[in-house]
Amino acid sequence: MKHTALLTAAAAATASILLAACGNSTAGAPSAGKSASASSGASAGGSAGSGSVGSGKFLGCMVTDTGGINDKSFNQSAWQGMQEAASADKNVTVKYLQSTTQSDYVPHINAFLGDKCGIIVTVGYLMAQATQAAAQKHPGNNFAIVDNAYTPQIKNVDALLFNTVQDGFLGGYLAAGMSKSGKVATFGGQELPTVTIYMDGFWDGVQYYNAEHHKNVQVLGWNEKTQKGSFTGDFTDQTKGATTTQTFISEGADIVFPVAGNVGLGAAKAVQQANASGGHVNMLWVDTDGCVSAPQYCKYMISSVTKGIQTAVKDAVLSAEKNKFSGGNFIGTLSNGAVTMAPYHDFAGKVPASLQAELKTIQAGIESGKIRTPTKAPVG
Repeated sequence: MKHTALLTAAAAATASILLAACGNSTAGAPSAGKSASASSGASAGGSAGSGSVGSGKFLGCMVTDTGGINDKSFNQSAWQGMQEAASADKNVTVKYLQSTTQSDYVPHINAFLGDKCGIIVTVGYLMAQATQAAAQKHPGNNFAIVDNAYTPQIKNVDALLFNTVQDGFLGGYLAAGMSKSGKVATFGGQELPTVTIYMDGFWDGVQYYNAEHHKNVQVLGWNEKTQKGSFTGDFTDQTKGATTTQTFISEGADIVFPVAGNVGLGAAKAVQQANASGGHVNMLWVDTDGCVSAPQYCKYMISSVTKGIQTAVKDAVLSAEKNKFSGGNFIGTLSNGAVTMAPYHDFAGKVPASLQAELKTIQAGIESGKIRTPTKAPVG
């Protein structure tokens, strides 16, 4: 496949992720069935519009999952990638349809087929079946999907999957090294492979830290061996995220890692409230650099476990526009820069130099294959 932009730019893109989106984070997202173009004032989830981007003739279309493009996570990253494609090539116009329930997937894809979109980008593992069905029924149309791969590969689907067990492992090691209570926690939104793969990595990273340092840091909310843990059931209900996090804090966890999209904002609020009451709780963010996508909670975020969705989506759109589209599965890894740990930001002076050095050594070990990162989730 062609994804050379990812190999050279993913790390830089992660650091700058969603800057435009954060400026409009309070704007309301369009309702299901309404679309917005990148130039309509809805670039980060603003009100629905029907404007167009310049005079671009190539139309790139995106169907969000239910979290919407203000989820501070994978939907928002994907929309940023669409906008970056439009900014990079004046011939490209982009727009999206926001799903409020899973029943929106097929109608939204069909609506974009009617719009003669040059590429239809679907966001999320839950859209795998709807995307596959549409692609197989319309072999002359180009598709891309975030967070899913197909076996066998589909020629007209650019499937973008990220081996986040690798940077999740780094996040778990970091959390174990920074915990004062000896308890850390993670939970998911829905129990999907693209969620549990992060949790697998986090759990194994903690176990690796324990083995290296002869410690017994406990992980609440997930067990990689049994595949049992805590899930809120969706990616939208922040109250559930807050309640789950409060429970973990009451059980002694002082670092929390939500893998739940917009639900994670509830976790961040719970961390903020705990600290306002004299607690000492911190967290890790997921998918994006949380200090950029949710800066109001940056002071509690040691780092973020990210994936280069925006770069992958941008590359897919531009490849289709230039008639260089080639389907198949792309797997993002630490080695190609498409999964990574974000900067420490406010914790740059708080994470011990020795721990930072250990993390660099561990990353090199993961990339070389010396350190194994097991997961029950499919990554290719």
